[in-house]
Amino acid sequence: MKGVTKYEAGKAWNGYTLFCKTFGRPKVEGEPPRKVYLIDMEGRPVHEWHVETTLQSYCHLLPNGNLLQPTHDRSDVARGPFGLYELDPDSNVVWSYRCRIDHDFQPLANGHLLIHTITENFWPALGPAQKRQPYIIEIARDGELLWQWRGEEHLGELEELLTPAGWRQVMDRARGEFAFDWAHNNTLQVIPPNATYEKERSSGRAARFKPGNIIFSYRSNDVIGVIERPTGRIVWAWGPGVLDGQHKPHMLPNGNILIFDNGTLRGFSRVIEYNPLTDRIEWSYTGTPRESFLSRYISSAQRLPNGNTLICEGGKSRLFEVTPDGQVVWEFVNPYRSEHASPSIYRCTRYAPEYAEPLLRRSGG
Repeated sequence: MKGVTKYEAGKAWNGYTLFCKTFGRPKVEGEPPRKVYLIDMEGRPVHEWHVETTLQSYCHLLPNGNLLQPTHDRSDVARGPFGLYELDPDSNVVWSYRCRIDHDFQPLANGHLLIHTITENFWPALGPAQKRQPYIIEIARDGELLWQWRGEEHLGELEELLTPAGWRQVMDRARGEFAFDWAHNNTLQVIPPNATYEKERSSGRAARFKPGNIIFSYRSNDVIGVIERPTGRIVWAWGPGVLDGQHKPHMLPNGNILIFDNGTLRGFSRVIEYNPLTDRIEWSYTGTPRESFLSRYISSAQRLPNGNTLICEGGKSRLFEVTPDGQVVWEFVNPYRSEHASPSIYRCTRYAPEYAEPLLRRSGG
C-alpha cells in the first residue's frame, strides 16, 4: 500500500487522474468488483466505475461524465461480451459496440468513434502462416461502418519510407520472433492542429502531419508512422534503430511527437519528444540511474498544459509527473490490487477539474 508518495502542489498540474488495471477474463459470480478509478492529487478516489466484462486498461472520460471502456485487447471472441462500452456514472451500460477492440480508440468531434481492432488472415508477403493484422475503423453511434484501414495492404509504403536497414528489421521480425503478431499496433491518434503541419504547408512541402491524419505505432518492429486519412496511404514512418518497443506516440501542438520509448531490449525506458522535421530528439526523460526507470511493456506519457509530463511506468504500477527539467513533483504507486487482475497499469490520463465537473456533479462528488 503506497498511494501518493510525493506531491508539490505549486509545481504540479492539478487535476484528476484516470487509470485502471487489466482484467483478462469476464467477472464471475462471487468475485469482488473490478474498478476504474478517478483519483485526486492526494490519491483519493473521487469516483469509481464497476466493470463486469474483461477490461483493457485504457478508459476515456467523456465530457458528459460517462466513461468509454474497452474489453481486454486479446479477448477470445467465443468468451464475450467484448468490444467498446459506454458506462454512466453509476456503471450502467448505456451504449456498446461489438468488435475485437485492440489497445486504442478515439472519440471524434462529430460523435463518431475511431477504433483500432484486429483481424487474422493469410498475407504471403509477410510469410506463409496466418497473421494478426492491424485494422482501424470509424463507426457512427448506430454502428454504421464509415471507414476502414488494413495495415497489411500498405507494406509497400513502409518499404519506401524506411531505410533499407529499417525495412529489413520489419521483415526479419515478421518472419521470425513476431511471425504471428507482426505489427502489434498499440496506438491511434487523430493528429490535432500543430506547428509542423503549418511549417510543411508554408514551405510547399507535402503535408504529412495534416490535422485529421492518424498516427500509429507498430511495437513489434519499432515503427511509428502517419496514415493520410483521405487516401489511406502511409505518408511518414520512422523508428527502427532508435525506438525500442514504444507506446503512445502522439503529436503535440508544437508539432513534435511525444513517445514512451519502453527500451524492451535496451534495458531502460525513456520518454522522448521527437521533432520529425529536424530528425532530432528535443527533450527526454530517463531515470537516475537509467535502469531505475524501466517498463518493458505497456505505459504512456501525457504532456500537461503547464509543460510538465505525466508518465505511466506501467510495469511498476507507478504514475508520476515531471517538470521540463526532470524534477518529480507528483508520484503515485497504485495501492489497489486484485488477484484477478494484472498488477500493471496500461495507461493513465490527467483531466482538468472543469472537465471532470459534469461527472462529479452527476455523481454527487
